[in-house]
Amino acid sequence: MIGRIVEIAGDGRYLSLDRGFLVVSCKGEEVGRTPIDDVAALIGNAHGLVYSNNLLVALAERGAPFVLCGANHRPAGLLWPVEGHHRQAARMDAQLRASQPVRKRLWKAVVQAKIGMQAAVIGLFGGPEPPLRRLVGKVRSGDPSNIEGQAARLYWGLLMGKAFRRDRDAPGTNAMLNYGYTVLRALMARQVMAAGLHPGIPLHHANEGNAMRLVDDLMEPFRPLVDACVRRLVESGHAELGSSERRELAILGARSLHTSHGISPVGLVAQRFVASLAQAYESPAASIEWPPSDKTVLASLWDESHDTREDEDAT
Repeated sequence: MIGRIVEIAGDGRYLSLDRGFLVVSCKGEEVGRTPIDDVAALIGNAHGLVYSNNLLVALAERGAPFVLCGANHRPAGLLWPVEGHHRQAARMDAQLRASQPVRKRLWKAVVQAKIGMQAAVIGLFGGPEPPLRRLVGKVRSGDPSNIEGQAARLYWGLLMGKAFRRDRDAPGTNAMLNYGYTVLRALMARQVMAAGLHPGIPLHHANEGNAMRLVDDLMEPFRPLVDACVRRLVESGHAELGSSERRELAILGARSLHTSHGISPVGLVAQRFVASLAQAYESPAASIEWPPSDKTVLASLWDESHDTREDEDAT
């Protein structure tokens, strides 16, 4: 089951566990509850939040990360379980043994998948795909020429207009992107942990202060899906990040893609991708199930069948 990303955005909330439910209260009054087994990840995005130890233990036991957000809706910390997949120790050992050439080869494929998805998003909105598609073939092992950066400069101009500048500290569109990436990071962290991989052992990201480097590596091919959701919000007249925008972005994992398995939720596509990568660490001959990157696979992103329910406390 692909669970829900639950955000707590109301100030002064108390989060607790009661008979299998995540309960949210304010000033002693219950304002919302949801089954704890339905929670894929919890995002704390407000001031004055208080939470019980029993709730944190229940989230950890279910492999549901708890993301703590700071300024401008960016993650400041993450609580994740100590134990996960039954082959966790073996897979972490395999991660540590992976040679630099293997990591560079995998990073090349990550960058190619990301640029391919960027091209698909541009095509989805009626823009030209070939300029980005041509860059895919130029990516070499480890991406020493930073084709990823070249693609990004081209991509943002095509997607948001030449005047747009990606600024993590800016409001408006940038704040919506920040929040969407926070949702994606929580979703991907859950899959990395569930697959028995260590989130701090990267393919490429090298920031020594980042304990989630592998998560940040593996979310790259999925980032354009967030960008597409934000572009659609902007086109619909949404200029700032508010409760309705957060609700739309929080259901990213439930949105659908056309895949070789049929129509699948983004969360399941991410699960298959990370699980296949984990197998590839142990068995280099194993194939990796990369996310599809053709504009036709994105056609179901806006299906109205998604469960967009959110507890009132999360808005």
